[in-house]
Amino acid sequence: MIIKTSTIQLLRLPFSFFLLPVYLFALGQTVQTDWWMALLVFLILHLLVYPASNGYNSYMDRDQTPVGGLRHPLQPTRQLWSLVLGMDILAVLLGWLVSGWFALGVLMYILASRAYSSRQIRLKKYPLTGFLVVVVCQGALVFWLTYHGVDPRQPLEVPVTGCLASSLLIAGAYPLTQVYQHQADAADGVRTISMMAGTRGTFILSALLFNMAFLVLGLHFGLQLELDRFGVLLFCFMPVLVYFVLWTAKVWKDPAEASFDNLMRMNLLSSACSVIGFGILVIWKLFD
Repeated sequence: MIIKTSTIQLLRLPFSFFLLPVYLFALGQTVQTDWWMALLVFLILHLLVYPASNGYNSYMDRDQTPVGGLRHPLQPTRQLWSLVLGMDILAVLLGWLVSGWFALGVLMYILASRAYSSRQIRLKKYPLTGFLVVVVCQGALVFWLTYHGVDPRQPLEVPVTGCLASSLLIAGAYPLTQVYQHQADAADGVRTISMMAGTRGTFILSALLFNMAFLVLGLHFGLQLELDRFGVLLFCFMPVLVYFVLWTAKVWKDPAEASFDNLMRMNLLSSACSVIGFGILVIWKLFD
């Protein structure tokens, strides 16, 4: 079977990079690490779960305007649906190699993602419900899955502050991903958290959520007497803060600056800085 160009594009594999920081954050927090399991967890989440979720969303939405890192999304075919279903099944089956609880968590993520995009349920059309589904699944749930999966003891209890900080980081970024597409969402019958807040309000909301995220991160590392690690994170995130302030100032002068191009620059910069920061903490752990 020849995989169509549209199918490959709509899986949005590069988008998994934007979700890598939560995985690295959790990976750096375990006292012991099974590195083979860490590799398996990474492959399940970033090469199966996330791309399949992207593909399903694209199949349901059939976007004709820029979305999720794609400037010119192609139209999906039935092949995309079949491939997404196969990836979902494979993700759950491979999850059993980690643990039954991990497989159940992966299944919960998949079901929540489908409920979010499905035309029958369509949680994304409810601004608060859709927002909470995304930030809990991509934040706290992924932190839990990673922490549980890579620790040889496979604990069911993981640091609450880690879960909360992960969700708040996603919460800060998520409204910004919606700020340029108010018109397209309205035409599709979707009302997002960004639409509720308005263009300027979206930036205020994101700023508040990011501040809360770093307060919880400070608490998390403070409780572990690792404020030096928190200092490294703050340093790595400084370019993101500078860009965010400059972008906000532009939007205040001209709302048209809340554009797809500016969002992509923000996403790439914040993801790169996050990966570097949390990646340093993973390497640091190796020398403890």
